[in-house]
Amino acid sequence: MTTDAKTLAAVIRLQNWLSPVFPVGGFAYSSGLESSANLGVVTNEEELKEWLGDFVANGPLHNDLILLNASWKAIVQEEPLEDIASLARAIASSAERLIETLDQGDAFLRAVSQWQSFSRNALPEKIAFPVAVGALSAKADVPQVLALSSYLQAFINNQLQAAIRLSLIGQTGTSRLMADFERIILTTAQKMSDSTLNDLGSCAFMADIAAMKHETQRVRLFRT
Repeated sequence: MTTDAKTLAAVIRLQNWLSPVFPVGGFAYSSGLESSANLGVVTNEEELKEWLGDFVANGPLHNDLILLNASWKAIVQEEPLEDIASLARAIASSAERLIETLDQGDAFLRAVSQWQSFSRNALPEKIAFPVAVGALSAKADVPQVLALSSYLQAFINNQLQAAIRLSLIGQTGTSRLMADFERIILTTAQKMSDSTLNDLGSCAFMADIAAMKHETQRVRLFRT
């Protein structure tokens, strides 16, 4: 079986855009994980696995994937992004979460501008990270499910990297969780490809509380 050249090009481009070295500053954010560790909510590998699973299924990442999917569809259908971008800002559950998504969205668009064929001129000024990734993935002919799965994988890997820095897990535990989350990433991406903005909603209250408490945490490694 051969891989279509266009699809292969899309895969390579997306790997670049969601790579840890792509200058969006993802290493600076823990998405509330640092606070949850400080509060004693997440202290080991098993608790981290449960935390990330809830984050994907019921938390902020659930909404991120829906926003990414909606943005991808909007570009394909030649519809405006303003309402989606505004909604993404409105549903941020805390000041730090809003800063995290807007700063990474802006950094992502500035970095992608190195590809001559992409410009942010037609995009909203303040754009959340998943909206930016969804829109630019569609413009780059990245398949829908590939964009969703890659974004999800990049987030999980960034969380695992943060967990190592917080001494919650080691390299062996990281490998175990990466293997465990492969199936979750695939099934979630497939499911979210059928989502609409009507599916937005989060009930991972501990994650939101942790993010809010991080705003006043005195000693911290991460910006969120």
